[in-house]
Amino acid sequence: MSAALLAPLGLAALAALLLPLLIHLSRRDIQRPIAFAALRWLEPRPKPQRRPRLDERALLAARLALLTLLALILARPVWRGESGAGAWMAVAPGADPAAARALAPKGAHMRWLAPGFPGLGRRPPAGDAPISSLLRELDANLPRGATLTVAVPAVLNGVDAERPRLSRAVAWRVLPGQTPSASRLPVPAAPPSVVLRSAPDFVAGARYLRAAAGAWAPSPTAAAPDVGALSEPIPEGARAIAWMAAGALPAPVQDRLARGAVVLLPVEASTHDLGPATTLWRDAQGQPLVEGGGFERGRWLRFTRPLDPQAMPELLAADFPTRLAGVLADPPPPPARARALDFHPLTGARVGAPAAHDLTPVLALVAIALFALERWLATRRQRAPAP
Repeated sequence: MSAALLAPLGLAALAALLLPLLIHLSRRDIQRPIAFAALRWLEPRPKPQRRPRLDERALLAARLALLTLLALILARPVWRGESGAGAWMAVAPGADPAAARALAPKGAHMRWLAPGFPGLGRRPPAGDAPISSLLRELDANLPRGATLTVAVPAVLNGVDAERPRLSRAVAWRVLPGQTPSASRLPVPAAPPSVVLRSAPDFVAGARYLRAAAGAWAPSPTAAAPDVGALSEPIPEGARAIAWMAAGALPAPVQDRLARGAVVLLPVEASTHDLGPATTLWRDAQGQPLVEGGGFERGRWLRFTRPLDPQAMPELLAADFPTRLAGVLADPPPPPARARALDFHPLTGARVGAPAAHDLTPVLALVAIALFALERWLATRRQRAPAP
């Protein structure tokens, strides 16, 4: 436990303490000359020198204390301590509060695991509950010596893709139910509309891609896939481009890739300038069929074999259009639902600094009281008159 100043330069205002000192030193008693006939003939004598003295010492002390307090407020004092240490229990929305109280340690502080961490006596919060973020926030705000018990329902919604890591061990209590979620489940991406451009040497292999693109059509009367030679322009709004040509990717197509398009390439294409690749589709024996990676805002994919049924029998499989659409589609969002038993927080996170309690409100109340005392001392009737 210790005190600290967030703005120590505010203590420079202590120089104002000289002002009341000068005012009180300059005070003089009122002297009214009175003529006496018997004293008229006396010779004048030198006036005795006066020593500096402080009048109204109580008033001076009040003014000095008030200015000192105002300078301290400007320095923004805080108190770092471990107040509130003990047992704490957080209950995730969706868990039964009565059952959670039965599992709580004796004398534990009961809170909802919700924004603001309201007391458990209030109504349960509605809407999404970002469990992972709230656990990290609660762990960071609790004193270092506090113990934490968390009661959660069996199914958690709104979680991160990995288990949270906290600075303390958590007693994890799983109860029936699930956390409420106002968010809809992600809708699977629709099959992409591919623009196919191929060189003369790749027309035979490109027909399999053309057939797959035709299978993605929502109805038999839908427009045919956009197929053409390399020299034909690519529509501006194309999101998926199958560029069937050997060698490096041309600058216009690479520009589309950088702006967010998905580009499908044959095995003969060069991808040295596009970055590292990972396997996206494997055959039944586990051998890679399609690899790919990211390039700025877009994604590129490349077949690892020639588009020939002898080298790649999957071209003739009934599920080839579906599998190809899966790798061309945007990657799905990370999972947001998990079993509570599998989501027990890990330990090892960095311990944060102790919570800092702002002392400004308390000092402000004391300053108001001192100001009232100073005004009373300055205006009371018993006060000696000043010039």
